[in-house]
Amino acid sequence: MYAGRFAPSPTGPLHFGSLVAALASWLDARSARGRWMLRIEDLDAPRTQPGAADDIVRVLERLGLTWDGPVVYQSVRAARYEAALLRLRASTYWCGCTRREIADSALGLAADGAQIYPGTCRDGLPAGRAPRAVRIRTESAPIAFDDRAQGPQRQSIEREVGDFILYRADGQVAYQLAVVVDDAEQGITDVVRGADLIDSTARQIHLQRLLGYPLPRYLHVPVAVNASGEKLSKQSGAKAIDPARPAGFLPRALAFLGQRPAADLDEAVANWDAARIPRTRIRAVEGV
Repeated sequence: MYAGRFAPSPTGPLHFGSLVAALASWLDARSARGRWMLRIEDLDAPRTQPGAADDIVRVLERLGLTWDGPVVYQSVRAARYEAALLRLRASTYWCGCTRREIADSALGLAADGAQIYPGTCRDGLPAGRAPRAVRIRTESAPIAFDDRAQGPQRQSIEREVGDFILYRADGQVAYQLAVVVDDAEQGITDVVRGADLIDSTARQIHLQRLLGYPLPRYLHVPVAVNASGEKLSKQSGAKAIDPARPAGFLPRALAFLGQRPAADLDEAVANWDAARIPRTRIRAVEGV
């Protein structure tokens, strides 16, 4: 049975860009008569804005994007992530590099802008170096998957990303591990999200394989950007969706996703066609 999810980070109120991802995921799940779950990715406490999670929940309710089961909060699931980290122990190692050291010796930039780790500590911590973070060993063999919106994808994690962090220097489990554990334990069969996360997918598939988890299908929708090409966010001045008048955003979100106009959500579900989603990673939008 189809199981999907929307997993926003509560770093600010829901805006148009977040709504696009939520609506696409919800419509894809409901059109398949599947379950749709809401997960708040509040693992990174310093970036979490007080009250933002409640605001997101309230706006989704007002829009009619209802979910199945209780809302899941990552911040209370640390033990689950640490258990998975222990299972991966044979494939991980401690790294003592600082950000400055990595920047000075990096092999270049990954597609998502991160520094490609050169493997400095892969064969053991250099003398005098204290452990800071835990990294996972990667492989040069490419990982390929067929994205339902963006088409065939292929990435060699070792060459294009490097061994990536699972446990950060600040004592926090990294997003890549947390999202894989959450999706597996919630039985997610279909991940529908913004295309800004498509370059993380190979890393997540790598972890899914090592942990013996089933692989979900992926559908990455275009990311909404402003006229300057900046992703809509609180920092780029994106307008928060007004909880008192949220419905006006739905027609624009449907159009952004290439869908036919609909009088209500029931008609939008009946009309949903993932093949109509524009095959591009970004789309400009004005006035939101």
